[in-house]
Amino acid sequence: MDQDKLAYYKDKLEQLSQDILKGADKTLTDMTDNSSNFPDPTDRASAESDRNFELRLRDRERKLLNKIKQASERIEDESFGLCEDCGAEIGEKRLEARPVTSRCIKCKTAQENSEKGQG
Repeated sequence: MDQDKLAYYKDKLEQLSQDILKGADKTLTDMTDNSSNFPDPTDRASAESDRNFELRLRDRERKLLNKIKQASERIEDESFGLCEDCGAEIGEKRLEARPVTSRCIKCKTAQENSEKGQG
């Protein structure tokens, strides 16, 4: 992959990382500032459900941050855009849609089918 494309994906990954971190900061601020007391059990349950949902989202984003870090490392060692299983180039459309991917669509499909068979 040429240097211009690598720089493009590096910028894209950095922006995605910054967006996730901003969202995490907002969640942290909202959760620490929101010391609302809900006397109604239904309101309290709804607020707790919303809080749990938000925490699950942030946990998924934490995992995505790790994938962003790994993709950035692949950019640095110039293996970005190459499938970690078969070594083939990962298509531009796939990288544009999911820049953290480390597998071509063929290998990713095979991995998912293998996981379905085991589960």
